[in-house]
Amino acid sequence: MNAWSHSRRTFLAKFAAAGATAATAHWFFTPGAFAAELARTPAQTEGPFYPDKLPLDTDNDLLVVNEQITPGVGEVTHFSGRVLGLDGQAVRSATVEIWQCDAHGVYLHTRDMARKQRDTNFQGFGRCVTGPGGEYYFRTIKPVPYPGRTPHIHVMVKVKGKEVLTTQAYVKGHAGNERDGIWKGIKEGKARDSVTVDFTPIKESKIGELAARFDIVLGATPKDA
Repeated sequence: MNAWSHSRRTFLAKFAAAGATAATAHWFFTPGAFAAELARTPAQTEGPFYPDKLPLDTDNDLLVVNEQITPGVGEVTHFSGRVLGLDGQAVRSATVEIWQCDAHGVYLHTRDMARKQRDTNFQGFGRCVTGPGGEYYFRTIKPVPYPGRTPHIHVMVKVKGKEVLTTQAYVKGHAGNERDGIWKGIKEGKARDSVTVDFTPIKESKIGELAARFDIVLGATPKDA
C-alpha cells in the first residue's frame, strides 16, 4: 500500500468516526422522542442508469477506483447521514447504495450515449452498510446537471437484502430544481425538503471540500423491515 493510499484510508476512517459521533449528538439522540416530527423520505424513480455492470470497486469512496492514483474530477463532497424508521429508531446493518453521473454528466451504464466521455477515475456507484446508529458515509462529488435533469444523487436502501426505498437527493437552492419534473413532482413541504440538501463548504478544507447530510426515514420501522 502506497503512502497516499494509507493517508486516504486513515482520513476516511477518522471522518467516518467523526460523522458517527456527530450523528449520535444529533436531535435524534433519544430514540422515538421526535418520531411525530419525522417526515418519511419520498420514494422516487430509479431512473434508467442504475449500473447494468457494477464496477469491481463498490466501496464508499467514489473518487478513487481500485487504489488508482488519479482521483475522479469534481467538487469533493462528504455525503453522509442516518437511516431511521418512522419511530426514530436507527436502522443498523442496512445497505445504502448511491449512484450518480460524473462531472461530465455521464453515468456508469452501457446505454449512456455519452459513455465515451466518461471519467474512468470516478467510480460512479458505491455501497455502505449502516453502523449501530444507522449512520452511513460516502466520499463523492457534488452532483452536476445534464440535459433534462437537475443535479441529483440516486440513493437506494436495502434491509436484509430487500430493497425498501429508492429515492434521489437534490442540491438545495439549485436553479435547475424548479425546471425538473421529478423534483417538482414531490409534494411541497416536508417531503420535498427532506430530499433537498445543503452542500456546505468545509471551513477547514484547503481544497474546497463540501459536506452534505441526507437523513433517510423509511416507511417502516426497523422491526417491520
